[in-house]
Amino acid sequence: MSAQQRNIAIIAHVDHGKTTLVDQLFRQSGTFRDNQRVEERAMDSNDLEKERGITILAKPTSIEWNGIRINIVDTPGHADFGGEVERILSMVDGVILLVDSSEGAMPQTKFVTGKALALGLKPIVVVNKVDRPDERIQEVLDEVFDLFVTLDANDEQLEFPVLYASGRNGYASTDPARREGTLEPMFQLIVDHVPPPNLDEDAPFSFLATLLDRDNFLGRVLTGRVQSGTIRVNDPIRALDSEGKVIETGRASKIMTFRGLDRVPVDEAKAGDIISLAGLTVATVSNTIAAPEVTVPIKAQPIDPPTLSMRFAVNDSPMAGREGSKVTSRMIRDRLEREAESNVAIRITESADKDSFEVAGRGELQLGVLIETMRREGFELGISRPRVLFSEDEDGNRTEPYETVMIDVDDEYSGTVVDKMAIRKAEMTDMRPSGGGKTRITFSAPSRGLIGYHGEFLSDTRGTGIMNRLFEKYGPHKGKIEGRKNGVLISNGNGEAVAYALGPLEERGILFVGVGTPLYEGMIIGENAKPEDLEVNPMKSKQLTNFRSTGKDDAIRLTPPKIMTLEQAIAYIDDDEMVEVTPKSIRIRKAILDPNERKKASRKKEAA
Repeated sequence: MSAQQRNIAIIAHVDHGKTTLVDQLFRQSGTFRDNQRVEERAMDSNDLEKERGITILAKPTSIEWNGIRINIVDTPGHADFGGEVERILSMVDGVILLVDSSEGAMPQTKFVTGKALALGLKPIVVVNKVDRPDERIQEVLDEVFDLFVTLDANDEQLEFPVLYASGRNGYASTDPARREGTLEPMFQLIVDHVPPPNLDEDAPFSFLATLLDRDNFLGRVLTGRVQSGTIRVNDPIRALDSEGKVIETGRASKIMTFRGLDRVPVDEAKAGDIISLAGLTVATVSNTIAAPEVTVPIKAQPIDPPTLSMRFAVNDSPMAGREGSKVTSRMIRDRLEREAESNVAIRITESADKDSFEVAGRGELQLGVLIETMRREGFELGISRPRVLFSEDEDGNRTEPYETVMIDVDDEYSGTVVDKMAIRKAEMTDMRPSGGGKTRITFSAPSRGLIGYHGEFLSDTRGTGIMNRLFEKYGPHKGKIEGRKNGVLISNGNGEAVAYALGPLEERGILFVGVGTPLYEGMIIGENAKPEDLEVNPMKSKQLTNFRSTGKDDAIRLTPPKIMTLEQAIAYIDDDEMVEVTPKSIRIRKAILDPNERKKASRKKEAA
């Protein structure tokens, strides 16, 4: 069985085209009927993935080519979702590294490739988008080779085969000048270069759970690769943790394997097969599921620690409960615990008052996606400003997470970016021209300084800059980093915003609300042009009298308000502010709504 099988993961930086390439592999292997309607980027199956055009969840799939089954795992390109990638690599025997013919190897490619090479996996390098007008194929290949050397690849891994492809147009070739054809050379290379799973089919059954999801009918479903032996439906199984302790025992009630985009039930699976298994209720990711006679667990990949945390609190604003159906702390706790089960990169701790939860994860994007998913499910939440998780070194000195930041920017904006990064205590490690009037600058920066910088970065570079970040290390604490310079405009009462009041307030700064927006005391309605906070009355209407005013009333023309997305709001707020998230609205507010209580709290803080 296993000689007719290949297991492979596709690694690429976000936007380098791996999900599009998998679409073409499906089409050309006959997985889809010719007349079957298939969505573009079929592997990006959940709504958020489709909207953002990124892969968030790792997903296995399989295709058949000339009688050989090729199991493919599509991996996320964002380091924020790297908790998925690290475990998945234990299911495969080879990797396809996809690099853009112009952008080359990026930081997040480096992150996953390093993990793959350390496991001894054999890479195939595919230079994608060779039909780009700004392609620089040879330089990109040199960059990939240098990357492999810095990641300590062995001699066999450095002898990697190369294909030149266009995933969108569906061709691959060993000749960099070809601009047509099919993906036949890629199928052939996968079969020739990636070894079949060399696993013992006669040993007792064992399986390492690498992905977990829930099914309304089957309950908990664990996905992974069968490491040894054979499993049949209704066989007795048990789950072991990393120390070898038995967590639970049960039976394999359902075994499913992947056929194209579908999970298909099968009666048995052998060593090397990637399967989904139902029948256990407690076992989770990184547990070993095995036959009753197995006592030694399979070694699981250690996961990098979370670097950032946010407080998820019950929504206590005056508008709580108007738009969402899930508002209690018990509902929020159950949902977060369910998330932590399937996403090992997230840690959850409950506060002493039981009304809020500290959620630690890999980055703003990962936690932003969790909040967005929850609001779509009907939750209402209060979210605090993200803060980094500090640590200590052996000498007891405080350390904090650092990130490698790679920025591609037009030459004219490079000075501004360097200045802004210096304010955020970042150190420049490399600066080089990348062709086409662009410069590539690399920094080592404390994660703390990068919170909230992305929006400002896009404004500074007129939307043309590209920033890529990757967790680097825990390093020495950099001291105080300057935060937001401007104060905010705070509503001093409850009601609806009125044009007559908003007109004069526009002169004070930038407004976040429009006419008719419901407001409450303590809600932030705009940014003040000055550093201090200002309480204002956006509900003041014109006094009506029976005296005629000389001259006609001037029609009030308002600038459209600045409407923030969830990520922008989270990045914008200060330590004493919160984002109120409901299924229909995103509002920014002070954590303490009452102005007198706010003043008392700030006096206490200054005294301390």
